[in-house]
Amino acid sequence: MRIAIFTNNYLPNPFGVSGSIESFRKQLEEAGHTVYVFAPKFKGYVDENPRVYRYPAIDLKLRGIRFPVVIPRSFRIDKILSGLEIDVVHSQHPNLLGWEARRWANKKNVPLIFTWHTLYDQYAHFVPLIPVSLVAWWAISNAKKYANKADQVIVPTASVKKIIEKWGVENKNLEVVPTGVDEKQLANPDRETIRKKYSIAADEILLTVITRLTKEKNMEFLLEAVAQVLKANRKVKFLVGGKGDFLDKLKNSTVEKGIAGQVIFTGFIPNENKKDYYAAGDIFVFASKSETQGLIISEAMYLGLPIVAVNGPGVRDLVENGTTGILVKEDSVEFSQAVLRLVGNPNLRKKYAQNGEKIVKEKYTSKICTQELLAVYAKAILKNKERKDAKPL
Repeated sequence: MRIAIFTNNYLPNPFGVSGSIESFRKQLEEAGHTVYVFAPKFKGYVDENPRVYRYPAIDLKLRGIRFPVVIPRSFRIDKILSGLEIDVVHSQHPNLLGWEARRWANKKNVPLIFTWHTLYDQYAHFVPLIPVSLVAWWAISNAKKYANKADQVIVPTASVKKIIEKWGVENKNLEVVPTGVDEKQLANPDRETIRKKYSIAADEILLTVITRLTKEKNMEFLLEAVAQVLKANRKVKFLVGGKGDFLDKLKNSTVEKGIAGQVIFTGFIPNENKKDYYAAGDIFVFASKSETQGLIISEAMYLGLPIVAVNGPGVRDLVENGTTGILVKEDSVEFSQAVLRLVGNPNLRKKYAQNGEKIVKEKYTSKICTQELLAVYAKAILKNKERKDAKPL
């Protein structure tokens, strides 16, 4: 099968969309399929993969994160695409290169697959100068129209399926296909290297989160809840991995709360190093309500961490309350009490960790999820062929 992926977001940016594309691309190619990726140019970054084609882009910085904004036309890439044989076009966004994906699916007369990755209302604050409510309305309306015209829509979790159907997506070809964890990338983690690096004693409990430090990740709430844990038990530390425009605010807050000595800010963690940071932790804590899946939750569970998280979209599909972790309301006292319960009960931590690892290996590895994606592709291709055959000569 020959697959063309169009994305506004790609390496080296560490966003969930980039991770999802790479997870599927690697598995698809290992299975013998050909994957072409069409993405914005990222100044200074050189692709090792020869089947990545870059559109021109304007290099911007949004909320402290570098983000190239694509210019969605290129005569050079048009010429390349004209010469490629493609069986399916897979769009990761409803605009910019999403428009190109739809154009080329039509030109090639192949099915258009659209993955709805984002709860757009939760990310509207990234657009400057325009009221958040207006941005959210336009983004959802645009994505809804795009989804309804696609041959197949994919969402990462069942809770997102319900949300976009409520928003007005009527496309009956709507399937849940999560992104799987990359088992090779998470192989052979080293717990002690990170604990030694940050002077975490053997008898100390380490709470961990790895995420963007931006508004939609709800980090201010998480720090408020964790601060109560740190004050209640001085043998607990909190490791925060990631970067974003909330970093300075969070650092200042640890000083104001008197917990700076128990909080570790690591900065950006490359994908190849994440496994050691997960393994160094004892409990993974998460408060985002903007996830369509939350791959970091799956990764943490794969590496044996029990989860305490706010019961939000995406997350609730992965964390089984009372089995792999604890889901709570967005209440700092309830959250901190859940964490303290696990801090004080090593047997419960072990039970949740073992359950989580087992579930991820059975349901959420990249190999398993890619087989689900291939089944969706095959169904869309078959339907497209049936339509062609049914057309009068």
